[in-house]
Amino acid sequence: MNQQDILKNLKAKKYEPVYFLTGTENYFIDEISDYIKEHTLTPEEKEFNQTVVYGRDTDLTSIVSLAKGFPMMGERQVVIVKEAQDLNWKKEDGQNQMVGYLNQPQSTTILVFEYKNKKLDKRTKVGKAIQKQTLFFESKELYESKLPQWIKSYVQNKNHKIDDKAIILLSEYLGNNLSKMANELDKLMIMIPKGETISPIHIEKNIGISKDYNTFELQKALAQKEILKANRIIKYFAANPKDHPLPMILPLLYKFFSGTLVYRTLPDKSQNVAARELGVHPFALNDYATASRNYSNGKLARIITYLREADKKSKGFDNYSVSTEFLMKELVHKILH
Repeated sequence: MNQQDILKNLKAKKYEPVYFLTGTENYFIDEISDYIKEHTLTPEEKEFNQTVVYGRDTDLTSIVSLAKGFPMMGERQVVIVKEAQDLNWKKEDGQNQMVGYLNQPQSTTILVFEYKNKKLDKRTKVGKAIQKQTLFFESKELYESKLPQWIKSYVQNKNHKIDDKAIILLSEYLGNNLSKMANELDKLMIMIPKGETISPIHIEKNIGISKDYNTFELQKALAQKEILKANRIIKYFAANPKDHPLPMILPLLYKFFSGTLVYRTLPDKSQNVAARELGVHPFALNDYATASRNYSNGKLARIITYLREADKKSKGFDNYSVSTEFLMKELVHKILH
């Protein structure tokens, strides 16, 4: 069951006695846990029937004791265990009590574990019981190729609109840190009236990502072999190194040119097929198609080598020491000539 199915059931008031939320993508864990915390009980009920504890401050025996309690002046109680990865899961007595509880949970309690950024030992008896007797949700990081659709859906669910170029811009600069992405999108949607489409201009004004001087525009300039535009962009990057660090730029260019090499070999270059094969938003395919016309396979292979060399130079390999601006100028010159 994915987080959307879990949230759908929660909204329909279909509750499970125990939720064990784990994995590497904290956003989905927080999304489910926060919904339970905010919507399962009324404001009046929360005062008496909602308990939040932290793994480092409690133990399994205490959690079982809380979960076995009865609600006061309400139908159910909620117990949320944050940072559950910090609990002592190896203590024999605690394990036995938790296994016993999971086999026969309190029907009027919703028990939620937030177990983040650490793998549960599924070989232990409590680990086996958790997998079998709880709603066990493993939250995984979103693939970069899925990020644009996630952004679009997130905005649409808030009754706002966003254009494709703005989606790509946010994807490249914020990456798949969903908590950070959601925070920035929420700020944008507060400032922009409903009915008005979020555009790169809004992003530049409110987040600070330039609509004209960014890696996406550099990629486009290189694809189209626009020498003047490419050099203007890297000059802007050099003047704003904190906002445009080389370790962020080089991987994106590497992904683009290696993807272009793959694009040239695709027997089916239709939009949906090519976008799926490259793991990119369909909006970005125009640049891949343009670059595939302007660069041969041999040139693309050399560009990938240039990018690897630039990465090594930027890290000081072979005692190489030059400014970031010089390194970018050298790289762009090699790509375009």
